[in-house]
Amino acid sequence: MTKTLYLMRHGETLFNQQKKIQGWCDSPLTEKGIRQAQIAGNYFKKHNIVFDDAYASTSERASDTLEQVTDMPYKRVKGLKEWNFGRFESESESLNPPLPYGDFFAGYGGEEEFQFRERVSETLMNIMKEAGTTVLAVSHGAACRQFMRNWAHTSEVDQKDRLGNCCILKFEFKHDTFKLLEIINHDFSSLE
Repeated sequence: MTKTLYLMRHGETLFNQQKKIQGWCDSPLTEKGIRQAQIAGNYFKKHNIVFDDAYASTSERASDTLEQVTDMPYKRVKGLKEWNFGRFESESESLNPPLPYGDFFAGYGGEEEFQFRERVSETLMNIMKEAGTTVLAVSHGAACRQFMRNWAHTSEVDQKDRLGNCCILKFEFKHDTFKLLEIINHDFSSLE
């Protein structure tokens, strides 16, 4: 059976605006972030996309985004949380090492890159095995990127640029395999 996963990044937050590292720590959505989520919700309505199930990271910015997109009940799932950046949490983004980060943050109490990728990938695999046919999952920028990397070998679609707030990644799930079908606007702030 083929299923569809819409994996979405949360809306803009106060820390995004302030250029602060935000992994397991949290900050509220800005007015722009709320509007981005509402615009994404309108996209789904306009295209008659109805979800059987919805999931969000346990971070408030993800669940607050989901609540702007749809009013349906949803589950909060720890495995969808952002990368744990250890002691770099809430510090200036200027302290980030050059990409790719690799295991840099593990030396400061954070997660190793492949540990993080495995966590997100395993979580989404489990979600899709239990969920209905069309699923929304709201997570985070690095989580979405690592999930894309995990399934890059099955997909022809790629996005080298940063994944903007409320970016939606549409995946096909079939036979325990994900395939990225489409990247739906990488920055909903420019849509009306």
